[in-house]
Amino acid sequence: MPDLRKSQKQPAGPVVFIVDDDLSMREALTDLFRSMKFDAEAFESAASFMETANFNRPGCILLDVRLPGVSGLDFQTQLERIGSQMPIIFMTGFGDIPMSVRAMKAGAVDFLTKPFKDQDILDAVATAMEHDTARRRQSAQSKAVASLAGNLTPREREVMDAVVKGLMNKQIAYELGISEVTVKLHRGNVMRKMEVRSVAELVRKTEMLGEGVRPPVS
Repeated sequence: MPDLRKSQKQPAGPVVFIVDDDLSMREALTDLFRSMKFDAEAFESAASFMETANFNRPGCILLDVRLPGVSGLDFQTQLERIGSQMPIIFMTGFGDIPMSVRAMKAGAVDFLTKPFKDQDILDAVATAMEHDTARRRQSAQSKAVASLAGNLTPREREVMDAVVKGLMNKQIAYELGISEVTVKLHRGNVMRKMEVRSVAELVRKTEMLGEGVRPPVS
């Protein structure tokens, strides 16, 4: 499996990745999406998709449940394990309720049963694209905030954490064993480095950090 963080390909415009072993289905869907001005790339198996697909591109995956080799549902699990967050739309001619429930619980955007109407698949893709755009925007914002937080000293990070918990300067001084004047200095540095003007803004930015992207204490 590829390391998504080391992809050498640069992101391009949105794309619909079609993974289906039925050639006629691949061709029909490719023609449909391109007629609607979507970029589309088609693959006959999960293996061929993994060989050439650019995971850095915005877009979504249109994935058939029954594929040669790895099934669509198992491939969904593999993609999650390697860190792919690209939205998935499942399609199948043999769907059942347990299968669709499993796919949706694992994060699929939609589960369509063949034959489906062109408008149904276009609507599903539009929804998936919106999800991917929102996710990428949030990820970019979180990375920007993490970069700002990375400029804080260990003491400034302690003061920031106390501020967002709602502690007053006097309480922070007591907890950290420093003077109130020193707390005010650190607090001012935090506000400047985090590029905020109010505690409410600071709270919103720290919420963007999340546990997985908090900068390490140096």
